[in-house]
Parts: sequence; C-alpha cells; structure tokens
Amino acid sequence: MSVIAIIQARCGSTRFPDKVFAPIDGKPLLFHVVDRLRYARTIDGIVVATTVSPKDDRIEAWCRENGVSCFRGSEDDVLNRYYCASEAFPSDVVVRITADDPFKEPAVIDAVVGKLLEGGYDHVTNNLPPSFPEGLDCEAFRKEALDRSEREAETAFEREHVTQYIYHHPELFRIGNVSNGEDLSSLRWTIDKEADLEMVRAVYAHRDKDRTGLLLMDEILDILKRYPGIARMNAAVERSAMYQ
Repeated sequence: MSVIAIIQARCGSTRFPDKVFAPIDGKPLLFHVVDRLRYARTIDGIVVATTVSPKDDRIEAWCRENGVSCFRGSEDDVLNRYYCASEAFPSDVVVRITADDPFKEPAVIDAVVGKLLEGGYDHVTNNLPPSFPEGLDCEAFRKEALDRSEREAETAFEREHVTQYIYHHPELFRIGNVSNGEDLSSLRWTIDKEADLEMVRAVYAHRDKDRTGLLLMDEILDILKRYPGIARMNAAVERSAMYQ
C-alpha cells in the first residue's frame, strides 16, 4: 500500500505573498514542511503541488534544486490540482499537507495514516473535532475517495478546499478521526500573517542551545510554558473556521 504526501504551496497569497520562502531558523518555511515529512515512517513519497502561475516558477526551481518532486496545476481548483498530481505520482493513499505549517509532527501524520490503513476508512483526519494545535492538521484519504471527489464535487468551496466534498457526504465515505489526549486546539502554530511568523521564530529563538534535530510538539509546549508571552504574539490573528 503506497502512500504519497502532496503539499499544496503557492507564492501568490494575497495576505502574505511568498510566505513559503520566509526564513525560519535559517531555512525557508517550505524546507521545514518538506523536511518534517521525511521523518514520517508511513510516507513513501513527497510531492509539492504548486500552480501554473509564473509567480510559482520559484517553487518549481526550489524543488528542482532540493531534489523534491513538483507538480503544477490549477491555481483556483485545488481539488483538481491534487487529483492531477495523484495521477502523475500514483499511490493508493494521499496525505494532504498545507505549506503554512512549520511544525508538522511526523508521529501525528503516522497516526492518521495508520488509522486509515488499519481501520478500513476512506478518509482520516485529526481535526474532527480539532484537538491538536492549529498547524498540526493532517488528512489522509484513499485514492478512490479523491477520484470520486474530483468527479462529483461542484461548488467552488469544495473545489478550493479539496476534502470538503468528503466531509459534506459522510453517507458516501467512511471517515475517522485521531484525537490528542489533551485539547490543545486553542494554540496557533500555523503561518498566515506576519505575527504568526514572528511567533514561530520566537519559539526557535528560545530553544535550548544544546537541543538539535526536529523541534517537536512536546518541546514546543515546554518552550511556551516557560515563555507564555510567545503564544500571545499571534493570539489576535483570526483563526480557521474549523478552530472557532
């Protein structure tokens, strides 16, 4: 059973242009997202799915320079971009990843994929309801579910947000959820505004100097406990509707 992670990424964000190249701890945001996926044991391949807009030539060039597979597709129909990427890079299961999240947790991704494979689900998320910090979101779904969504989803909202057709039709799909032991959904670890970026940079700046390797959830929580002002840096940023 092959599993591929598809990262949706673009430079043309109206609220924060070029944020995928914003430097964090000496590396662009996109590097952090890709690098963390490499530590997920369940993922067999990684594809960055960007758009055909000339603005995103830079993403394709970065992928080429860093040995990362890249697919270019529709700018607005993200569902079709995912479908076409899954055709170009075939697999049995697709993991949906957004390029806004520098703290993706490999163990959480493995838990979501594992539940999908072991539980006979069509789609598994960790956001139904949310219990992880915003930015640790993960979805895994079978290729057949993506194919059906591509054929049948009609609204602009469903085409833009990839898996909304699945959520809107629980009678058609077996949907599972992975929950955290503690509800941490009030924490915001995604990057949509400059305040989010400064919060993430502050977390790295307050890391113990002798710590190396991936900065994982337990260590981030410890930093926020010791320096509670960091979490308040982006507390006023409007949150995703899924977390409200």
